[in-house]
Amino acid sequence: MAGHARTFILMAAMTALLMGLGWLLGGQGGAIVALVVAGAGNLWAWWNSDKAVLRQQGAVELTGAQGGELVALVAELARNANLPMPRVYLLPTEQPNAFATGRNPQNAAVAVTQGLLRILTRDELAGVIAHELAHIRNRDTLTMTVTATMAGAIAMLGNMALFSGGARDRGGALGGILAVILAPLAASLVQMAISRTREYEADRAGAAICGQPLALARALAKIAAAAGRTVNVPAERNPASAAMFIINPLGALRMDRMFSTHPPTQDRIDRLAALARA
Repeated sequence: MAGHARTFILMAAMTALLMGLGWLLGGQGGAIVALVVAGAGNLWAWWNSDKAVLRQQGAVELTGAQGGELVALVAELARNANLPMPRVYLLPTEQPNAFATGRNPQNAAVAVTQGLLRILTRDELAGVIAHELAHIRNRDTLTMTVTATMAGAIAMLGNMALFSGGARDRGGALGGILAVILAPLAASLVQMAISRTREYEADRAGAAICGQPLALARALAKIAAAAGRTVNVPAERNPASAAMFIINPLGALRMDRMFSTHPPTQDRIDRLAALARA
Protein backbone atom coordinates (compact mmCIF):
# COMPACT_ATOMS: atom_id res chain seq x y z
CA MET A 1 0.00 0.00 0.00
CA ALA A 2 2.86 2.38 0.79
CA GLY A 3 4.36 1.80 -2.66
CA HIS A 4 1.04 2.51 -4.39
CA ALA A 5 0.54 5.67 -2.30
CA ARG A 6 4.02 6.93 -3.19
CA THR A 7 3.35 6.26 -6.89
CA PHE A 8 0.08 8.21 -6.69
CA ILE A 9 1.80 11.17 -5.01
CA LEU A 10 4.61 11.22 -7.58
CA MET A 11 2.17 11.05 -10.50
CA ALA A 12 0.14 13.87 -8.95
CA ALA A 13 3.35 15.93 -8.77
CA MET A 14 4.06 15.26 -12.45
CA THR A 15 0.49 16.26 -13.38
CA ALA A 16 0.89 19.51 -11.42
CA LEU A 17 4.19 20.19 -13.21
CA LEU A 18 2.53 19.58 -16.58
CA MET A 19 -0.36 21.92 -15.81
CA GLY A 20 2.02 24.53 -14.40
CA LEU A 21 3.92 24.63 -17.68
CA GLY A 22 0.63 24.84 -19.55
CA TRP A 23 -0.37 27.81 -17.41
CA LEU A 24 2.99 29.46 -18.04
CA LEU A 25 2.37 29.17 -21.78
CA GLY A 26 -1.32 30.03 -21.98
CA GLY A 27 -2.86 30.77 -18.61
CA GLN A 28 -5.80 28.69 -17.39
CA GLY A 29 -6.69 27.58 -20.90
CA GLY A 30 -3.11 26.51 -21.51
CA ALA A 31 -3.14 24.34 -18.38
CA ILE A 32 -6.30 22.57 -19.55
CA VAL A 33 -4.96 22.11 -23.10
CA ALA A 34 -1.70 20.65 -21.73
CA LEU A 35 -3.64 18.11 -19.70
CA VAL A 36 -5.86 17.16 -22.67
CA VAL A 37 -2.86 16.76 -25.00
CA ALA A 38 -1.06 14.56 -22.47
CA GLY A 39 -4.24 12.50 -22.08
CA ALA A 40 -4.44 11.98 -25.85
CA GLY A 41 -0.80 10.88 -25.89
CA ASN A 42 -1.47 8.44 -23.07
CA LEU A 43 -4.44 6.99 -24.94
CA TRP A 44 -2.31 6.37 -28.03
CA ALA A 45 0.50 4.85 -25.95
CA TRP A 46 -1.99 2.66 -24.04
CA TRP A 47 -2.97 0.93 -27.28
CA ASN A 48 0.38 0.86 -29.07
CA SER A 49 3.32 0.91 -26.63
CA ASP A 50 3.45 -2.88 -26.14
CA LYS A 51 3.61 -3.58 -29.88
CA ALA A 52 6.22 -0.86 -30.37
CA VAL A 53 8.61 -2.08 -27.67
CA LEU A 54 8.36 -5.73 -28.74
CA ARG A 55 9.10 -4.72 -32.32
CA GLN A 56 12.04 -2.53 -31.23
CA GLN A 57 13.55 -5.42 -29.28
CA GLY A 58 13.17 -7.92 -32.15
CA ALA A 59 10.99 -10.17 -29.98
CA VAL A 60 9.85 -13.55 -31.34
CA GLU A 61 6.61 -15.00 -29.97
CA LEU A 62 6.80 -18.56 -28.66
CA THR A 63 3.99 -21.10 -28.91
CA GLY A 64 3.56 -24.00 -26.50
CA ALA A 65 5.38 -26.29 -28.95
CA GLN A 66 8.27 -23.85 -29.50
CA GLY A 67 8.59 -22.58 -25.94
CA GLY A 68 8.39 -25.96 -24.22
CA GLU A 69 9.40 -25.69 -20.55
CA LEU A 70 9.48 -21.87 -20.62
CA VAL A 71 5.85 -21.54 -21.72
CA ALA A 72 4.81 -24.24 -19.23
CA LEU A 73 6.60 -22.37 -16.42
CA VAL A 74 4.92 -19.08 -17.34
CA ALA A 75 1.53 -20.82 -17.36
CA GLU A 76 2.16 -22.33 -13.92
CA LEU A 77 3.20 -19.01 -12.39
CA ALA A 78 0.30 -17.16 -14.06
CA ARG A 79 -2.07 -19.58 -12.31
CA ASN A 80 -0.28 -18.88 -9.01
CA ALA A 81 -0.75 -15.15 -9.61
CA ASN A 82 -4.41 -15.61 -10.63
CA LEU A 83 -3.67 -14.02 -14.02
CA PRO A 84 -4.63 -14.91 -17.60
CA MET A 85 -1.85 -16.61 -19.54
CA PRO A 86 0.30 -13.85 -21.09
CA ARG A 87 1.97 -14.16 -24.48
CA VAL A 88 5.59 -15.31 -24.22
CA TYR A 89 8.41 -13.80 -26.28
CA LEU A 90 12.09 -14.57 -26.76
CA LEU A 91 14.54 -11.70 -27.25
CA PRO A 92 17.54 -12.55 -29.48
CA THR A 93 20.25 -11.08 -27.26
CA GLU A 94 22.84 -12.69 -25.04
CA GLN A 95 22.41 -10.11 -22.28
CA PRO A 96 20.37 -11.81 -19.52
CA ASN A 97 17.25 -9.72 -18.95
CA ALA A 98 13.45 -9.69 -19.08
CA PHE A 99 10.48 -7.35 -19.18
CA ALA A 100 6.68 -7.35 -19.24
CA THR A 101 4.41 -5.21 -21.36
CA GLY A 102 0.74 -4.86 -22.27
CA ARG A 103 -2.07 -2.47 -21.42
CA ASN A 104 -3.81 -4.87 -18.99
CA PRO A 105 -3.59 -8.49 -17.74
CA GLN A 106 -5.79 -9.67 -20.62
CA ASN A 107 -3.38 -8.22 -23.21
CA ALA A 108 -0.01 -8.81 -21.56
CA ALA A 109 3.28 -10.29 -22.65
CA VAL A 110 6.41 -11.53 -20.89
CA ALA A 111 9.69 -11.37 -22.79
CA VAL A 112 12.98 -13.01 -21.79
CA THR A 113 16.35 -13.00 -23.50
CA GLN A 114 18.36 -15.95 -24.76
CA GLY A 115 21.08 -15.03 -22.30
CA LEU A 116 18.66 -15.24 -19.37
CA LEU A 117 17.65 -18.81 -20.26
CA ARG A 118 21.32 -19.71 -20.56
CA ILE A 119 22.53 -18.63 -17.10
CA LEU A 120 19.60 -19.16 -14.70
CA THR A 121 18.37 -22.28 -12.98
CA ARG A 122 14.67 -23.14 -13.20
CA ASP A 123 13.95 -21.69 -9.74
CA GLU A 124 15.82 -18.47 -10.58
CA LEU A 125 14.00 -18.17 -13.90
CA ALA A 126 10.70 -18.69 -12.05
CA GLY A 127 11.61 -15.79 -9.76
CA VAL A 128 12.25 -13.48 -12.73
CA ILE A 129 9.03 -14.46 -14.49
CA ALA A 130 7.08 -14.03 -11.23
CA HIS A 131 8.55 -10.51 -10.92
CA GLU A 132 7.30 -9.68 -14.41
CA LEU A 133 3.87 -11.17 -13.67
CA ALA A 134 3.72 -8.94 -10.60
CA HIS A 135 4.25 -5.92 -12.87
CA ILE A 136 1.34 -7.13 -15.00
CA ARG A 137 -0.93 -7.70 -11.99
CA ASN A 138 -0.07 -4.27 -10.56
CA ARG A 139 -0.63 -2.68 -14.01
CA ASP A 140 2.83 -1.14 -13.78
CA THR A 141 3.20 -1.19 -17.57
CA LEU A 142 0.28 1.25 -17.77
CA THR A 143 1.77 3.39 -14.97
CA MET A 144 5.14 3.63 -16.71
CA THR A 145 3.52 4.33 -20.08
CA VAL A 146 1.56 7.23 -18.57
CA THR A 147 4.60 8.70 -16.80
CA ALA A 148 6.79 8.37 -19.90
CA THR A 149 4.18 10.17 -22.02
CA MET A 150 3.79 12.94 -19.43
CA ALA A 151 7.55 13.36 -19.12
CA GLY A 152 7.78 13.73 -22.90
CA ALA A 153 4.97 16.31 -22.88
CA ILE A 154 6.70 18.30 -20.11
CA ALA A 155 9.96 18.34 -22.05
CA MET A 156 8.11 19.60 -25.15
CA LEU A 157 6.27 22.31 -23.19
CA GLY A 158 9.52 23.36 -21.50
CA ASN A 159 11.09 23.98 -24.91
CA MET A 160 8.02 25.94 -26.01
CA ALA A 161 8.12 28.05 -22.84
CA LEU A 162 11.61 29.29 -23.66
CA PHE A 163 10.31 31.12 -26.74
CA SER A 164 6.81 31.97 -25.54
CA GLY A 165 5.84 35.58 -24.93
CA GLY A 166 3.13 34.38 -22.56
CA ALA A 167 5.70 32.49 -20.50
CA ARG A 168 7.85 35.62 -20.23
CA ASP A 169 4.83 37.70 -19.21
CA ARG A 170 3.81 35.27 -16.45
CA GLY A 171 7.18 34.06 -15.25
CA GLY A 172 9.62 36.64 -16.58
CA ALA A 173 12.69 35.81 -18.66
CA LEU A 174 14.19 33.90 -15.74
CA GLY A 175 10.98 31.90 -15.38
CA GLY A 176 11.12 30.83 -19.02
CA ILE A 177 14.73 29.71 -18.67
CA LEU A 178 14.00 27.81 -15.47
CA ALA A 179 11.00 26.16 -17.15
CA VAL A 180 13.01 24.83 -20.07
CA ILE A 181 15.83 23.55 -17.83
CA LEU A 182 14.26 22.50 -14.55
CA ALA A 183 10.82 21.23 -15.58
CA PRO A 184 12.06 18.39 -17.84
CA LEU A 185 14.73 17.51 -15.26
CA ALA A 186 12.12 17.35 -12.49
CA ALA A 187 9.83 15.24 -14.69
CA SER A 188 12.66 12.77 -15.39
CA LEU A 189 13.48 12.49 -11.69
CA VAL A 190 9.82 11.81 -10.86
CA GLN A 191 9.61 9.22 -13.64
CA MET A 192 12.71 7.46 -12.32
CA ALA A 193 11.41 7.55 -8.74
CA ILE A 194 8.15 5.92 -9.85
CA SER A 195 10.09 3.25 -11.74
CA ARG A 196 12.25 2.43 -8.71
CA THR A 197 9.16 2.20 -6.47
CA ARG A 198 7.44 -0.19 -8.86
CA GLU A 199 10.55 -2.43 -9.01
CA TYR A 200 10.57 -2.86 -5.22
CA GLU A 201 6.85 -3.70 -5.29
CA ALA A 202 7.31 -6.22 -8.11
CA ASP A 203 10.19 -7.90 -6.25
CA ARG A 204 8.00 -8.32 -3.17
CA ALA A 205 4.95 -9.57 -5.07
CA GLY A 206 7.06 -11.74 -7.37
CA ALA A 207 8.66 -13.47 -4.39
CA ALA A 208 5.16 -14.32 -3.14
CA ILE A 209 4.08 -15.66 -6.54
CA CYS A 210 7.05 -18.00 -6.93
CA GLY A 211 7.37 -18.70 -3.20
CA GLN A 212 11.18 -18.36 -3.26
CA PRO A 213 12.51 -14.88 -2.47
CA LEU A 214 16.12 -16.09 -2.42
CA ALA A 215 15.81 -17.59 -5.92
CA LEU A 216 14.79 -14.16 -7.23
CA ALA A 217 17.65 -12.58 -5.25
CA ARG A 218 20.17 -14.99 -6.83
CA ALA A 219 18.73 -14.24 -10.27
CA LEU A 220 19.10 -10.48 -9.76
CA ALA A 221 22.72 -10.91 -8.71
CA LYS A 222 23.51 -13.04 -11.78
CA ILE A 223 21.71 -10.70 -14.19
CA ALA A 224 23.34 -7.56 -12.78
CA ALA A 225 26.81 -9.12 -12.99
CA ALA A 226 26.35 -10.29 -16.58
CA ALA A 227 24.40 -7.30 -17.92
CA GLY A 228 27.36 -4.96 -17.49
CA ARG A 229 29.53 -7.25 -19.63
CA THR A 230 27.09 -7.78 -22.52
CA VAL A 231 25.71 -5.11 -24.84
CA ASN A 232 21.97 -5.18 -25.49
CA VAL A 233 21.94 -3.54 -28.92
CA PRO A 234 18.15 -2.99 -29.28
CA ALA A 235 17.98 -1.43 -25.80
CA GLU A 236 20.96 0.84 -26.55
CA ARG A 237 19.17 2.02 -29.69
CA ASN A 238 15.97 2.68 -27.71
CA PRO A 239 17.13 3.83 -24.24
CA ALA A 240 13.61 4.95 -23.29
CA SER A 241 12.73 1.25 -22.90
CA ALA A 242 15.37 0.72 -20.18
CA ALA A 243 12.93 1.20 -17.29
CA MET A 244 10.89 -1.80 -18.46
CA PHE A 245 13.65 -4.37 -17.89
CA ILE A 246 14.21 -6.17 -14.59
CA ILE A 247 17.80 -4.83 -14.56
CA ASN A 248 19.02 -1.73 -16.41
CA PRO A 249 20.06 -3.05 -19.85
CA LEU A 250 22.18 -0.05 -20.84
CA GLY A 251 25.95 0.07 -20.77
CA ALA A 252 26.11 3.02 -18.34
CA LEU A 253 25.08 1.00 -15.31
CA ARG A 254 27.24 2.90 -12.81
CA MET A 255 25.21 6.09 -12.50
CA ASP A 256 24.12 8.17 -9.56
CA ARG A 257 21.16 6.68 -7.72
CA MET A 258 19.11 9.85 -8.26
CA PHE A 259 19.27 9.41 -12.04
CA SER A 260 18.75 5.63 -12.17
CA THR A 261 15.56 3.99 -13.42
CA HIS A 262 16.22 0.98 -11.16
CA PRO A 263 16.96 0.65 -7.44
CA PRO A 264 20.48 -0.55 -6.55
CA THR A 265 20.56 -4.31 -7.07
CA GLN A 266 22.10 -4.95 -3.65
CA ASP A 267 19.24 -3.06 -1.98
CA ARG A 268 16.77 -5.31 -3.79
CA ILE A 269 18.70 -8.44 -2.80
CA ASP A 270 18.83 -7.33 0.84
CA ARG A 271 15.07 -6.72 0.89
CA LEU A 272 14.40 -10.16 -0.59
CA ALA A 273 16.72 -11.77 1.97
CA ALA A 274 14.82 -10.00 4.77
CA LEU A 275 11.55 -11.20 3.23
CA ALA A 276 12.85 -14.78 3.17
CA ARG A 277 13.83 -14.56 6.85
CA ALA A 278 10.41 -13.21 7.75
